[in-house]
Amino acid sequence: MNVPQHAPNPGETAFKTLMREVMADADHFGHRQHVRLTWLAVRRYGTAAALDLVGEGIRQAASDAGAPQKYHATVTRAWVELVGHRADRTDTRDFDAFAEQHAELLDKQLLDRYYRPETLASDRARTTWVEPDLSPFPWQLTGR
Repeated sequence: MNVPQHAPNPGETAFKTLMREVMADADHFGHRQHVRLTWLAVRRYGTAAALDLVGEGIRQAASDAGAPQKYHATVTRAWVELVGHRADRTDTRDFDAFAEQHAELLDKQLLDRYYRPETLASDRARTTWVEPDLSPFPWQLTGR
């Protein structure tokens, strides 16, 4: 487990600590920052814990911002799973090196390889996990 580069504030959630770290050198929270946040969560807590940490953190942040409809359960879990799958197979401790090795993760359209647009647009996918319906994830082909 990596030691956080920035010490958490007392009472600050793990998600907020990760967000603070990601945003320390960013001017906006774009896709790259989403991937970095997820990578940090996976590296520090493991993929299983990151699923809950990132999912609940994003859901709560969207709710706090007055936009709960922006949270998407399937998209969030799919990204955590994709980042976790790749992070589990490397010991790279630098996000920029990880991102260079796995440039496909910086493609916001990556989920289009696995899901039909109408599947991701569904209310069901927004509120609960839905398995890919175009192509299985890589670990589903290999058994992880």
